[in-house]
Amino acid sequence: MTTSPAAIAFEGERRIAVGGLIDVAMAVRKRVSKPTHENIHVFDYTSGKTLHLDLSGSEKDVRARLAAASAAAMAAVPEDAAASAPRGPGRPKLGVVPREVTLLPRHWDWLNAQPGGASVALRKLVEEARKTRGQSDTLRARQEAAYRFLSAIAGDWRNYEEANRALFAGDAVRFQDLTEPWPADVRDHARHLASAAFSARKT
Repeated sequence: MTTSPAAIAFEGERRIAVGGLIDVAMAVRKRVSKPTHENIHVFDYTSGKTLHLDLSGSEKDVRARLAAASAAAMAAVPEDAAASAPRGPGRPKLGVVPREVTLLPRHWDWLNAQPGGASVALRKLVEEARKTRGQSDTLRARQEAAYRFLSAIAGDWRNYEEANRALFAGDAVRFQDLTEPWPADVRDHARHLASAAFSARKT
């Protein structure tokens, strides 16, 4: 099973690192220690979000800090919350935990009148919405990932606005043409993110 890189870093228009977050952070740390360097951007490889890395202290300090942050991010917060919360209704062993839902009386009346009661009706409604909106949610998330990256690194470049319009219109050929003059490293990652959006539109 191939694991997607976690982060990617650019110095100006040139890609300087891609891979695990700690490896990318070490490459960036090494580069910023040089007397001169261009502006450096670090992005989440998949979401296109800008990552702000704390590179202060020794290499050991940075590695420990990033490892701790990664472990915290991987922690199952809902499970922790459920474990520390007072026991109440629900079926924790089945992954069913109680949450507060605020509805108007007429909504509760309708839900309680459904076969199985309010809980069953709500679960069915959520599952139906997930099936109906799943494709559009995926498409939007992938478009936004490409847009974040483009905005951060190519916002004042030629064809930037037109490339965004092609991205959201699902015009892969035009996006390819518009980004062709761009520096290769930025262009290739922009196309990588955009291709995920174009693929989501086809499914």
